[in-house]
Amino acid sequence: MIKQKYLEAIKNFRLIDDTFFSACFDNNESDVEYILRIILEKPDLKVLKVQTQKSVENMYGRSVRFDVFATDEAGKLYNIEVQRADAGAVPTRARYNSSMLDYHELKKKAKHNELPETFVIFITEHDVLKDGEKIYHIDRIIRETQKVFEDGTHIIYVNGSYEGETGNDLDDLIHDFFCANPEEMRHRQLAERVSFLKGNKNEVRKMCKIMEDLQNEAKKENLLDNIRSLMRKMKWTAQQAMDALDVPADKQKEYAALI
Repeated sequence: MIKQKYLEAIKNFRLIDDTFFSACFDNNESDVEYILRIILEKPDLKVLKVQTQKSVENMYGRSVRFDVFATDEAGKLYNIEVQRADAGAVPTRARYNSSMLDYHELKKKAKHNELPETFVIFITEHDVLKDGEKIYHIDRIIRETQKVFEDGTHIIYVNGSYEGETGNDLDDLIHDFFCANPEEMRHRQLAERVSFLKGNKNEVRKMCKIMEDLQNEAKKENLLDNIRSLMRKMKWTAQQAMDALDVPADKQKEYAALI
């Protein structure tokens, strides 16, 4: 039986909410292509493949999970992130995501001159860069000449707090990312997708399962934090900490491996 709290959450979901964003665009080349064409002002852009929640791990075992990872017919790579918290979209996070796109390709090709053009795009709830712009394009510049340093990396921030005018594609897209009701959305293609996800029973069940899994994952992370805290403060072994927290015996091996 579907829990009522999940149904209420789905009803209020917007595209700026990462769980719903991932559900909307998973393996959805058409709609990712649609929003990229608007943000990049490239009406002929053709997306070939889309993955959501794709993890890329670096050589030190630290990973990044992309909300949306896409490739186009020219081999360009796109990472699209939705961020409601400013801390999740600081410039160093954009830099890290950009470097991980390169690392993803270097593992396959191993030649720097074969690296593709990359785009890291943050769609944020607030004006993270605080200059009142609707969209920010960040590229490296040679200071002495003011020429663009053509290294093929691009970072873009879309300011979700910008209040634009109806009829402008980007302004309407920003508006739509904050609509819970698909009938109030201005881009009909996106509205139809949102309406389908919120109205189709099978899709609703999938999202409920995602939320339940996320809730369970959060509980697991919280328990792990408590185990580590007891080990550090009490100088206990993992076994002693888990016993004190009443971790079931059949789960202790699993948690011990994660500490």
